[in-house]
Amino acid sequence: MSAGANEREYVLTLSCPDTRGIVAGVADLLYQHGCNITESQQYGDPYANRFFLRTQFTAAPADGAAEDLLRGAFASLAADFDMEWDLRPRDVRPRVLVMVSRFGHCLNDLLYRRRSGLLDADIAAVVSNHPDLEFLARSYDLDFHHLPVTPDTKADQEARLLELVDSYDIDLVVLARYMQVLSERLCAKMAGRIINIHHSFLPSFKGARPYHQAHARGVKLIGATAHYVTADLDEGPIIEQEVARVDHTHSPEQLTAIGRDLESVALARAVNWHAQRRVLLNGRRTVVFR
Repeated sequence: MSAGANEREYVLTLSCPDTRGIVAGVADLLYQHGCNITESQQYGDPYANRFFLRTQFTAAPADGAAEDLLRGAFASLAADFDMEWDLRPRDVRPRVLVMVSRFGHCLNDLLYRRRSGLLDADIAAVVSNHPDLEFLARSYDLDFHHLPVTPDTKADQEARLLELVDSYDIDLVVLARYMQVLSERLCAKMAGRIINIHHSFLPSFKGARPYHQAHARGVKLIGATAHYVTADLDEGPIIEQEVARVDHTHSPEQLTAIGRDLESVALARAVNWHAQRRVLLNGRRTVVFR
């Protein structure tokens, strides 16, 4: 159900210690404020004793005063249950900055999905440590920033990157096969706001040409993982994974092509779910309300 002419749709996400009365408290608060729940999902983690909730609802009137009243009411409820919570209008799209090196398949996929209305986020600009894919960004009328990286310029490049995050009012940075390791400082500053894609189902094959290494070992399963970036390289909370079965008939080039498709799909899903506020952090893991 979509919002009416004088209504606005919101997404509420929260996590807190698991106890009785959380769902009832949220539902009663929304009812008391004349809201209508259109979608709701919840999960109680028995191992962490933590509760997670995502609720979409419509509220009227669609103005700032009504939203302020809702926020005040939720702040009071949150204090009662020790909640971490977030309330966002559903029609406000996150602004995304995409970072890429020389492989353009994930970037091209995200740009096409956004133009086709299949991505619930607005891509504001593209950053790369190489100039190769400027033509692709320009073909979608996007700003392209070439920020070369060397050991001597890495700190300056990251400072410039943070300037771009501020100037474009960026909510999410997406590493679409960006082949540089981000500093611990940058990871900490952007915690929960950077998503990366990598070939997680090839953990034994690090470094260059992983699919060629996989071919040499005769793997039967390849895949890709989209995850949040942390200071621990490729160890951040996992959002989505995609796999494909392969066999002895596949060449290294075919494995690479399959892998690139998997990477594009997994990354696009992760970005979309993040944009729709369907991903909640649960320590080193995530809760994804699909």
